[in-house]
Amino acid sequence: MSRRAYRILPTEDTTFHPRLIGRQGAVAANSYLSVNAGVDVLKAGGNAIDAAVAATLVEGLVDPQMHTIGGECPMLLRLAGESRVIAVNGNTVAPAAATPQAFRARGLAEVPEAGILAAGVPAAFSALITVLARWGTRSFAEVSAHARELAVNGFPLPEGLREQHKYGLVALRERFLAEWPGSAALYLRDGEVPEVGVPMRNAALAQAYDWLVSVERGAAGDRVAKLAAVHDGFYKGDIAAEIDRYSKAHDGFLAREDLARFETQIESPVSLQVGDATLYKCGFWSQGPAELQTLALMLRHDLRAMGHGSADYCHLLVECMKLAYADREQYYGDPTQTLVPGEVLLSEAYSAERAKLVDPRRANPALRPGDARRNAALLPEDEILAPKGWGGGTVHVDVIDAQGNMASFTPSGAWLMSAEVMPALGVPLSVRMMTFYLEPAHHPNVVAPGKRPRTTLTPSLAFKDGKPWMAFGTMGGDNQGQWLLQFTLNRAVFGMTIPQAIEAPRLSSESFPGFFAPHVGVPNRVRAEARIGKKVLDELRRRGHDIDVAPDWTEGFVSAAQFDADSGLIEAGCDPRGAKALCFPAFAYVW
Repeated sequence: MSRRAYRILPTEDTTFHPRLIGRQGAVAANSYLSVNAGVDVLKAGGNAIDAAVAATLVEGLVDPQMHTIGGECPMLLRLAGESRVIAVNGNTVAPAAATPQAFRARGLAEVPEAGILAAGVPAAFSALITVLARWGTRSFAEVSAHARELAVNGFPLPEGLREQHKYGLVALRERFLAEWPGSAALYLRDGEVPEVGVPMRNAALAQAYDWLVSVERGAAGDRVAKLAAVHDGFYKGDIAAEIDRYSKAHDGFLAREDLARFETQIESPVSLQVGDATLYKCGFWSQGPAELQTLALMLRHDLRAMGHGSADYCHLLVECMKLAYADREQYYGDPTQTLVPGEVLLSEAYSAERAKLVDPRRANPALRPGDARRNAALLPEDEILAPKGWGGGTVHVDVIDAQGNMASFTPSGAWLMSAEVMPALGVPLSVRMMTFYLEPAHHPNVVAPGKRPRTTLTPSLAFKDGKPWMAFGTMGGDNQGQWLLQFTLNRAVFGMTIPQAIEAPRLSSESFPGFFAPHVGVPNRVRAEARIGKKVLDELRRRGHDIDVAPDWTEGFVSAAQFDADSGLIEAGCDPRGAKALCFPAFAYVW
């Protein structure tokens, strides 16, 4: 059964959530309904990939303010008996008509934050069907059964969907009524927001999934061939035709031809050794490598001697993140359309030079990308690609089965707050193109036809002593990598258990441009939970950090699952912060 946090406050030696350990399987996700779906698929004989797909389909129905199937889903996988990690590029691509010139012709100085002009190809469904066909064991009918049943018979309106700040129905009501009738028709009742617990149905999405099931059953061949037919039904068939019709009716760039040519890319991950652990991340189209760059800088210091949560440790963490995330702004982008110097950015020589820039006594407010071409510490100022101004929602699914298959999925995009629900399909389109720039022309993330925008989404997978260890991730936009970095250090360096590592106080930096428009940052700004301690926070202020004290239990929403290849034990954990900060609890189930 799913479980919420205890009401008794933890002490230094206890946690809100106890350790959850079993042998048969583990599922961690944001909704208890998605966890239930994943568990049922595992118990029916499916593997971790089957279960993660089923859980993600449910997340896309019951938490639409955080993710729907029109969005994206980067993944990391480990297959039973194998020592490799597989990265799945579940990211959208820009339509063929999406050029800087096309946006300017519409009178736009940047890609809009919302609406049809920011819509790229829906990528999540392709990623799910691709991994299901290649490494799953079940049919689409089986993995979609929970989502279809809930869409037809209804799911209780969650508190998060109704109340969540900026993203919930209460906040979105006026926009639905004024601009997006498709969203109003699906989620409002006589123009009003339903109460928590009211059954919510999505007949259009159920019909779309039912039609795809009929395509699967009518297709010739084996399971893989039938799933290929499901994929084509979405990207070349009736669903693609409906997306094309909606886009044209609203003067969008997205066209049927863009969907027809879309394919999910299977890639090698990037990785870094952290003591006896190896952390794997998706490539430089995500922000995952920035975690590795930060770790490479931090591991040049004796972190244990500094002490977890000390002023020295927190200062080093923030200053190293600034350097890594400056490189993120300067270099990261779609490697198929821009030259990303990834080998240099993760090299020992480059990290050694960059580490010299950290002043142990003083915060530095500047955006300081390195010169990856000449492997120097700083790029010349006239070559820094800082945006003109300084200044979503996501879910995560982890599944491990008894055989040691591991899945780390980070579904996101196609949010209710950013685009109208397409009436015929019951979901909005993704607006991930908002992370693109229109200028300067040589920026690695300038929009171009068929280009993937860089994304905050960053699932994680780790090995320990050469054996599979953990699958983990979080929601949180630009903060995802920062929170996951601290979780990784808590486990790999400080030896914390999963609940301890999740629940330890956290912080985040805003001292660099964000991925989302308007790409705003605040130099030296650090948002830190008060639990870090007044003495430490005062010392950070003395060193020049602009401290924004956050309420406790608001910095991060990590979930994780662990596999012990020697004993066969499986463990999982989830973050109590979601329930406290967003009316959006996370759940884990182990048996």
